[in-house]
Amino acid sequence: MFELIRANKRNSIILMVAMGACLLLLGYFIGLAFFGPKNGFTGLIIATAVWLVLTLISFSSGDQILLAACKATPVTHDVHPQLFNVVEEMKIAAGLPAMPKIYIINDPAPNAFATGRNPKSASVAVTAGLLGRLNRDELQGVIAHEISHILHRDILFVTLAGIMLGSIVLLSQVFLRSMFYSSMMGSRRRYSAGGRGGGQAQLIMLVIAIIAAILAPIMAYLLYFALSRRREYLADAGAARLTRYPEGLASALEKIANDPAPQLAAVNKVTAPMYIVNPFKKKKAMKLSDLSSTHPPISERVRILRNMTHGASFKDYSDAYSNITKTKTVVPPAALTKEDIALRQASKEAEKKQQLEKQMHQVGDIMRKVNGFIFLTCVCGLKLKVPPNFKSKKVGCPRCKQILDLPDK
Repeated sequence: MFELIRANKRNSIILMVAMGACLLLLGYFIGLAFFGPKNGFTGLIIATAVWLVLTLISFSSGDQILLAACKATPVTHDVHPQLFNVVEEMKIAAGLPAMPKIYIINDPAPNAFATGRNPKSASVAVTAGLLGRLNRDELQGVIAHEISHILHRDILFVTLAGIMLGSIVLLSQVFLRSMFYSSMMGSRRRYSAGGRGGGQAQLIMLVIAIIAAILAPIMAYLLYFALSRRREYLADAGAARLTRYPEGLASALEKIANDPAPQLAAVNKVTAPMYIVNPFKKKKAMKLSDLSSTHPPISERVRILRNMTHGASFKDYSDAYSNITKTKTVVPPAALTKEDIALRQASKEAEKKQQLEKQMHQVGDIMRKVNGFIFLTCVCGLKLKVPPNFKSKKVGCPRCKQILDLPDK
């Protein structure tokens, strides 16, 4: 396990250095365009300063920024006891030093992600739609996937890579918009400074800077997505190992991918790779495998998991991966040690169809609990759901007309 974490960190650093090179190169060319042929290092300094400021912010409160951007709300055990129990089980199985904080996103689209600086200060966020559509084994598979991200130290590097990507996009957009504004205003003075030869040189530098501003975000996106795709495979392998039941995660991935709910509302291109499944709705998403995808094809992930018929170790996942993809495994060689992790059977609770049908009706209640609704049960058996902005301290039952007292908020 420690070798896997070390290899994961090493590959992450390589990708982040490559993204940093894109950022600094972009800043250098922008400096040439704005400040003249001999002032490329001015742009380099500005780009470095922007990245350092954003990196410091990401280290201090990057996870909270991402959770706020996704509109995630912290919840207690009373909101969804099963979720807390599953997270605690996977925390113990993974040997994490602390219980991750648990958040629920008030959205019907099923999905989940993990974030944080390290395993001691990690958070797991799931949508209300996920809780309403998955049985216990499937929920355990999803949570184990996110716990694996925490265990493999993915969360900090993904946060930093996201900040790096944001810096590159920010610089390129500011530069391109300023060029467009200048052309609209008819400004030509910077092209003619220093004589005709100087103006031509400045124009060439400007063209190069524009090309760099267009290509740098594209290259950064590809690097970021490559980082994310590999991590998803490794987290799938970790989830199978923690749960000893690959079918749970495989079934959950299929349900999430084929769910008819609208696209997740609070998501953008920077936060999308954090989720267990690509949150952007696309036609034929199950077959998507182009370079611009934030995640591996779900159909491929499912086939790999269901090909693990002999055990749930990293070696079993590696064999299944190579068998399905016909390529070299993504699991580091040091993690392919011989270990016997037998597969388990599905839990009895997960096999009950009535339990799943009951969960389908719980999505609305989960979303109401997250939003602070008060739930009361009248003596006649009617369940009342009182919104948080209800002003009175009493409420009448619409069935038996009995007056009920509301608890203090």
